[in-house]
Order: sequence, then structure tokens, then C-alpha cells
Amino acid sequence: MLMTLALTGCVRPLVFAESADCSGLIDGLWEEPVADAPAPQRGKDDKETLANWIGFAGAQTAGKRTEFERAQNARAIIARCEERQRAAIEKSKPKFLGIL
Repeated sequence: MLMTLALTGCVRPLVFAESADCSGLIDGLWEEPVADAPAPQRGKDDKETLANWIGFAGAQTAGKRTEFERAQNARAIIARCEERQRAAIEKSKPKFLGIL
């Protein structure tokens, strides 16, 4: 009987888990590009033209920042999903005497 208990502690069954569809958590909206800002128009004078260019630069930068933030957030969501999956697999593995 003691030998049986010792041997059962040495045998580890294989744990098979289906791969989670982590990329499926990302909404399709996140994959759509952000539209470019409209091209600046020539103003009635140099001051107005410069103001149009400054407005264009701000709008274009904001769009690129939005795209960058979407990409960062998507990678973070996928990484957290994969980490949860790894943790669940580790937790489901049997332990010797419940501790090892």
C-alpha cells in the first residue's frame, strides 16, 4: 500500500488544453486605420496658411497616436489572455501530495 502511494506521486498525467483565441478578443474596429487629416488649404494670407498647416499637423499627429494606442492596447489584451491561459494550465497540473 505504501509503495502504491509513492508511485502515484511520481506519475503525472498529461494536461491538454485547447489554445484560447486571444486575438478574437480584439474588436474589428481596432484593425481599421485612422483616416488621415485633410490636407491644409492655402489661406488668404501667410498667417492663415500657417495656421492651417499647424491645425493639419495636430490632427495628423492625433490620428497616428490613436493608431499607436490601439496597437499597444491590442498587444496588451492578447498578452494578458495568453498569460491567463498559461496560469490556468499550470494550476490544473496535478501536484505531488498537493504541494509540489
